[in-house]
Amino acid sequence: MTDFYPSRITSEAQMLPRLDPVVHGDWSDNAPLTRRQAEQFDRDGFLVLKDVFAPAEVAYLQKQSRELLSGPEGLTPETVITEPGSREIRSIFEIHAQSPVVGRLAADARLAGVAQFLLNDKVYIHQSRLNYKPGFEGKEFYWHSDFETWHVEDGMPRMRALSMSVLLAENTPDNGPLMLMPGSHRVFLTCIGKTPEDHYRTSLKKQEYGVPDRDSLTELAHRHGIVAPTGKPGTVVIFDCNTMHGSNGNITPFPRANAFFVYNAVSNKLQAPFGVKKPRPSFIAARGEPEALVPQHGALMEDALA
Repeated sequence: MTDFYPSRITSEAQMLPRLDPVVHGDWSDNAPLTRRQAEQFDRDGFLVLKDVFAPAEVAYLQKQSRELLSGPEGLTPETVITEPGSREIRSIFEIHAQSPVVGRLAADARLAGVAQFLLNDKVYIHQSRLNYKPGFEGKEFYWHSDFETWHVEDGMPRMRALSMSVLLAENTPDNGPLMLMPGSHRVFLTCIGKTPEDHYRTSLKKQEYGVPDRDSLTELAHRHGIVAPTGKPGTVVIFDCNTMHGSNGNITPFPRANAFFVYNAVSNKLQAPFGVKKPRPSFIAARGEPEALVPQHGALMEDALA
């Protein structure tokens, strides 16, 4: 397959043109987003939706999150990632397959339906995780484009994927919220450095390859600026697979948590990696024939109460 976005092969970083749409379909009156929202996502590469989930649904998700954090013994051990130099949990991967509650959330029409519209295709979960940024202990996530890693290390062919972060704790300006560079999704910034074998074993704690160089980041930041969306639990932040983003560490006593889903178009399923010999394991990047989600309607608790 042709590599439309080569990276980690040259000695200097390059800003290559984006060859794919951002919003892949045409807006209509029955779209799950307003025209203005669709245009904002196309322009900025991200969108913040407030009050997507009712307070009772948020409490239901928070309870499940606390249970998973306090009792990870029932989870597949390799999916539980701790903070560097600490036993604090940083992320739990493939969580949609390990928790029926989170699996129902991933398939909810308020998320999956929006992904189907923006990607103009049936969608499946490329990656899922619960992210925790504990008070005092939560480390930073350095600047990166998700697509660069998904392309090089997983074999995602084109930019036809997006991420959704469902806030489970309040994101404030102080507790290490997500930061994004609006408009940065319009160029593909290549990275330098050969990827080590089994890079994921260290990159899930701290990524050192597949990260942009400082000169390019400085140029993008001056060109586009940096925003840090905040919001209360139940807010959803959607961002394009190629939007440059990261987050600071959390030195406040107030933890941050979110449920994180990557929706990929079924037509964009993974191929052989474009930059490494061995792909990352399936708990990080779902391989094989995609299982398309069927968007679910109604309150999140209905299945549990049935």
